[in-house]
Amino acid sequence: MSTPKPERRSRQRIPVRVPVKLKSKQGTLETTGYTRDLSTTGVFLYTDSQIGEGSELEIVLILPPELTQGEKRWVCCQASVVRVESAGDGGNFGVAANLHSIEILPEIAG
Repeated sequence: MSTPKPERRSRQRIPVRVPVKLKSKQGTLETTGYTRDLSTTGVFLYTDSQIGEGSELEIVLILPPELTQGEKRWVCCQASVVRVESAGDGGNFGVAANLHSIEILPEIAG
């Protein structure tokens, strides 16, 4: 019987599906996707674009109230990709990333 892998996350992830916009630091990639789960230090998301492990990304999304003391907030995150799961049967790629910084964006009047 194998032993379970130790948990490496420093914060518990919240299972939430929110749309994201992704942009590489090098400017070679701009795409969209959606989260599977997230915390203040990490995110797992799905996208139809292949992103390499070690890539530096800018991620724009709406944080849910559970992570912002009660209000949804638009944020821009700086992140680095730590793991990529290949897409199966033409599906999306799974991307795990560490969040280095989270900047709250001004509200967009609508």
